Amino acid sequence: MSQASVRRKPDEQPALLDTELEHLPPELRWREWMGRVEAVIFAASEPVAREMLARVVGKNCNLDLVIDDIRAELAGRPYELVAVAGGWQHRTKKVFGDVIHAAFGTPAGQGAKELSQLETLVLMCIAYFQPITRGELSSFFGKEVSRDLIGVLRAQDLIASGPRSPQPGAPYTYVTTKNFLSQFGLDTLRQLPDFEALEDAGLLSKEKLLAGEIMPEFSDRDEG
Repeated sequence: MSQASVRRKPDEQPALLDTELEHLPPELRWREWMGRVEAVIFAASEPVAREMLARVVGKNCNLDLVIDDIRAELAGRPYELVAVAGGWQHRTKKVFGDVIHAAFGTPAGQGAKELSQLETLVLMCIAYFQPITRGELSSFFGKEVSRDLIGVLRAQDLIASGPRSPQPGAPYTYVTTKNFLSQFGLDTLRQLPDFEALEDAGLLSKEKLLAGEIMPEFSDRDEG
């Protein structure tokens, strides 16, 4: 049979995917759902949302249990299934970070420029206080947060423009992105460490941050 003879006509609809699989016994049906879910996640270049996975399984399929069973099967593998940025994604286990670095010259998942300490702190402030303007960020640091620094974070898709501020002039605010969640292994912003934990670890003083006294020893070269 020639390729032309099996090619669909322009107005012909593709065959509907059988998601219920009622012709299969329960165990085989479950295994097929597991395979479909893992295949979709494996093929995706970014975290896959629940709504997308629901398209390939039956309406009564419990996706959380499917994910749990896939994770159990991956227990001995060098990669795992993680909840990140509101979806699921395959990721190399952290214990293999040095191996990935030796092979490719860069840690797994880090193809972008490494952030400076000041860029990291600005990103942290945006994450905790979003939506926030550049002027408000500058007041936190007691020095201007440059447009170039904001541009570095935008270029790496870690932040994006948020709603206009009600302040005079209606300046843009900044918010973190799904890529921010993905890069830092977070499923939602609720997983950010709370201030009490950071203060207990000596990494942050909320009072100094709000008073504009955070890291005053930074030099101009750290502004990116």
